[in-house]
Amino acid sequence: MSRTEKVRKLAGFIWSIAELLRGDYKQADYGKVILPFTVLRRLDCVLEPTKAVVMEFYETKLKSMNLKNPEPLLNQKAGVTFHNISQFTFQKLKADPDNVAANLRNFINGFSIAGREIIEYFNFTDQINRLDEANLLFLIVKNFAEINLHPDEVNSMEMGYVFEELIRKFSELSNETAGEHFTPREVIRLMVNLLFLNDRNILTQEGIVTTIYDPACGTDLVDKSSTYCELILLIE
Repeated sequence: MSRTEKVRKLAGFIWSIAELLRGDYKQADYGKVILPFTVLRRLDCVLEPTKAVVMEFYETKLKSMNLKNPEPLLNQKAGVTFHNISQFTFQKLKADPDNVAANLRNFINGFSIAGREIIEYFNFTDQINRLDEANLLFLIVKNFAEINLHPDEVNSMEMGYVFEELIRKFSELSNETAGEHFTPREVIRLMVNLLFLNDRNILTQEGIVTTIYDPACGTDLVDKSSTYCELILLIE
């Protein structure tokens, strides 16, 4: 399967989950649910291989250390720049439908500061309450639990394309132009060519390494959560 087909298929499946919101949400508001759930599921999948190790270290050793800032140690155990010390995962959330709202909040609160900041920017607590009252929360969690977003299955580039495709669809429902929320690849290529135009001879020499500061972190995602989402969604 080509990357384009894979991205289209994955984005299409995630998009199909949004249909569960029909009648209880306006189409323009679907993104308030689907986008943060996509981020949460990505985080869950990234942390899955080291979850047991992190929890054992936290329960048996770290609690007794009384450290002011235990996050570096937990991140080291997780193998990435964030962690989660909640007992819950999407699979465990799915297994307890009667308490899914409380358990989901516990799951979110278990993230390190970097992870929680992402969800807070989405004002996701309001959506949890709304989904729970409409008896939709468990259905959404159950469907997202079926999606494998681990970097071994969906690499950083593919995850970025999937997220951009979702944003494009939600932008269309909001009667906004897609360019307001993401930058087409051809525009990015043009910008890169313009930036390097006068330095081509220098940069093509062997052993040259250079960096460019990109304050938008590559993509103009929805509202001010953009940079955080890019960093987490593209993590490997």
